[in-house]
Amino acid sequence: MTEKPLILVTNDDGITAPGIRALIEVMKELGDVVVVAPDSPQSGMGHAITINSMLHLERVYIDEGKQEEYSCSGTPADCVKLAVREILKRKPDLCVSGINHGSNSSINVIYSGTMSAALEAGIEGIPAIGFSLLDYNYNANFEVAKKYAKTIAKNALENGIPEQVVLNVNVPNLPEKDMKGIKVCRQARANWEEEFDKRQSPQGKDYYWLTGKFVNLDHGEDTDEWALENGYISVVPVQFDLTAHHAITTLNTWGFNKT
Repeated sequence: MTEKPLILVTNDDGITAPGIRALIEVMKELGDVVVVAPDSPQSGMGHAITINSMLHLERVYIDEGKQEEYSCSGTPADCVKLAVREILKRKPDLCVSGINHGSNSSINVIYSGTMSAALEAGIEGIPAIGFSLLDYNYNANFEVAKKYAKTIAKNALENGIPEQVVLNVNVPNLPEKDMKGIKVCRQARANWEEEFDKRQSPQGKDYYWLTGKFVNLDHGEDTDEWALENGYISVVPVQFDLTAHHAITTLNTWGFNKT
């Protein structure tokens, strides 16, 4: 009898967030599910790991089903590390992270706890996908995102994700009838124009709130931002090798070893 795929599910919004509950539901249709996710929201944590304090891991029972679930006091990357080292009996066939409440397209991939969990799985040699829905509402409707998450995860299990590549999937907040399909594309060149809103507490101490606006500097029609603006689900293959290979030749002309 063929063994079912083993699927690790995690996120950064916390183990009780509606997005991960939706992802667990659909992944159970594809394989055996083990969930290791933060016990509280960890959005914007990037690839942070816990090194100066204790980590706690607790078996939890949230929804009915055969899935095995653990709540972790650490970051999304911590969750994957603990899953691999302490919980799973074998290497998962797939790790899925999300479904995130809000976009992780373009430069947001750098800050995303959702994608950092997927990238940590990729570092461990586990095929991995991060899923995000462009709706920050806690009670967002994940039904359309669930359908496409199943399609993409099923293809990943059947075809395999290229080695050392992780998929960053973003789903526009549109009704199903307005979705145009799935588009594989590149990460748009964009950034945040940020400011700090300086205020003062009743005790007279200054404090700050980070604010800003997202600016898309890339007008190409092969980017994730273009795809999302035009009704497509964007799939961007990302890598954790950050080497700027094109710059090596230039740097070698600098004469570092000249006396």
